[in-house]
Amino acid sequence: MAKNILFIMFDQLRFDYLSCAGHPHLETPNMDWLASQGVRFSRAYVQSPVCGASRMCFYTGRYMDSHGASWNGIPLKVGELTLGDHLRAAGMDALLLGKTHMRVDHKGMARLGLAPDGIIGARLAECGFDLVKRDDGLWAMGPDGNYDPGSSAYMDYLWQQGYDGENPWHDYANSGIDEAGNIASGWAYKNARLPANIREEDSETPWLTTEVINFLEERRGQPDAQPFLCHLSYIKPHWPYIVPAPYHDMYGPNSYLPVVRDAAELEDPHPIYAAFANNVIGQAFRQDKVRDEVLGAYMGLIKQCDDQMGRLFTYLRESGQMEETIIVITSDHGDYMGDHWLGEKDLFHEPSVKVPLIIYDPSAAADASRGTVCDALVESIDLAATFVEMAGGELADEHLEGRSLMPFLRGETPEDWRDFVISEYDYSMTVLSDRLGVSAKQARLFMVADKRWKFMHAEGGFRPMLFDMENDPDELRDLGADPSYAEVVAECYDKLHSWARRTSQRTTLSTAEIIAKRGASRRRGITLGVVDDTDIKDDLLVKYQGPARQNHLK
Repeated sequence: MAKNILFIMFDQLRFDYLSCAGHPHLETPNMDWLASQGVRFSRAYVQSPVCGASRMCFYTGRYMDSHGASWNGIPLKVGELTLGDHLRAAGMDALLLGKTHMRVDHKGMARLGLAPDGIIGARLAECGFDLVKRDDGLWAMGPDGNYDPGSSAYMDYLWQQGYDGENPWHDYANSGIDEAGNIASGWAYKNARLPANIREEDSETPWLTTEVINFLEERRGQPDAQPFLCHLSYIKPHWPYIVPAPYHDMYGPNSYLPVVRDAAELEDPHPIYAAFANNVIGQAFRQDKVRDEVLGAYMGLIKQCDDQMGRLFTYLRESGQMEETIIVITSDHGDYMGDHWLGEKDLFHEPSVKVPLIIYDPSAAADASRGTVCDALVESIDLAATFVEMAGGELADEHLEGRSLMPFLRGETPEDWRDFVISEYDYSMTVLSDRLGVSAKQARLFMVADKRWKFMHAEGGFRPMLFDMENDPDELRDLGADPSYAEVVAECYDKLHSWARRTSQRTTLSTAEIIAKRGASRRRGITLGVVDDTDIKDDLLVKYQGPARQNHLK
């Protein structure tokens, strides 16, 4: 029988902000323990470095170009199969606790007559998951309305705990109190060092951990229930950068990694890079005082996340479920934190596009890989295929574009593993496309990365970007305009073009079904190319032979 799976995703967690990944000051003993019992993948890349598009790649097992939900707020079209569809076909439930950033294809559902309150409609509206509790965690309110539509399970909880006001998510969980007793909003970077005005156990990360423990305990009382994948999806350490005590002042400048940037990056920069470096976020994060304020809160949020992993793992051990549960920890993208004169994510430098990935499988078959670090080039879409194989299902290669990571968990390395990874970014919904004079259909970026080179192509007539990851691991020198690297650029374009020519939209028949249909039309009476009846086997003509029963030529 398949083991249960906890698919844990943090939001905006950098790959290098774990002690098991080498951070010298930020201690994450619980995630480190998981890595010591499983496999840590050191070269895992997301297929788009922005929340919504990245998550849709995780949940469909398909590249952004294939599923089309290319930025935050763009709906995933009704026809796309998701992880839940594949797992249910294999006899495993797919459940959600937390965030998906999914937007519903209301037009598609209406066209098909699907109501959101029916089983099928509800699953389509929730990215294929059955809900335990969804909360996308960004309950911002502005003059033109709310950022996230719908209701918030977390705000309901806060109201039940006695936190008042229209928006306790902001006023308490994501704000402090200034010296005058006023709300000090977490949206302002200067307030990042203040403790959030909330009891620590009521803040977002502990709340969601309590919810999953309650779910696991309830499920444990249902011995006949199917195996399940539970997507436990945290909002933190995503901004607003503010965290409750005691985490707010655990880390200061003496525990920060040095900022990775060079003044030369701003000298004759690539126009796309320059546009992001000069947006309001880049302008803020190039200020040392902003990074010094925010980074401490970001590290505190990560420490809180790790402590909650300790709480969850303790429950699993004490309830006897640790040996029956596969645990995966990853993130939807990283966070620049001032590196490369940038904030947030969006572009393809390592702090943005590379993510932590740890997989713990308690099965004896995984003993050979315990505590290892795998440097194979991994894509986020590989997890969907991995989960389907873990569930004992068949990999639907007409839909799933990733590859199962199970061989690596068994201590094996496939000979034909990929030699480059792809990531994409669609910035058509941002004001930068106007500033760059790029049409909505041209506002697209593509990354190709292998173990040495990282390449970026921008539609709209821009030159490429190129970094030598072997000799310049910090990605400080863009070689894209250097004619001495023209051959490398050409090779990267060849890889991009080979990827672009893949078969991705033929999703109604599997490869096996297509192969099985080869030549089948002859056995159904289509006998093209026959010169005379000696050119074809008699049994194929059996319906076409014998005496004429009527003669209409007379």
